[in-house]
Amino acid sequence: MKREIAEFMAKCLVCQQVKAEHRHPAGLLQTLPIPEWTWENMTMDFVFGLPRTLRRHDRIWVIVDRLSKSAHFLPIRSTDGPEKLARIYVDQIVRLHGVPVSIISDRDARFTSRFWRGFQEAVGTRGKTGGNSGLEREGFEE
Repeated sequence: MKREIAEFMAKCLVCQQVKAEHRHPAGLLQTLPIPEWTWENMTMDFVFGLPRTLRRHDRIWVIVDRLSKSAHFLPIRSTDGPEKLARIYVDQIVRLHGVPVSIISDRDARFTSRFWRGFQEAVGTRGKTGGNSGLEREGFEE
């Protein structure tokens, strides 16, 4: 009898229309505006699970310009903290391209730390974090 009820419920149009939703509403995806200048808006993420190099680097920090899709692949260590990443960021990105208007990243602890948020505020960059699903991000660095 239970199987018959389940089959009826699956085929019943009214039952499907009034069925309670058990997922969080996702909402509509919003596209990001197209940047006007190169390296004005960028995305960043980390590549994990790599073998350790002779210099003990075991991750790659991927920073992608949203307009030109050009990228920097910076070798880092898993032990590098936000202060070290800020130094690498200034030496490798800001020195070459200037300070960006905004950066989109995932919710990695390095990007959500108080130090990193304060650093971005001090240089005048807006930071946005996306969820695990990459909402509002192109996913080029994935």
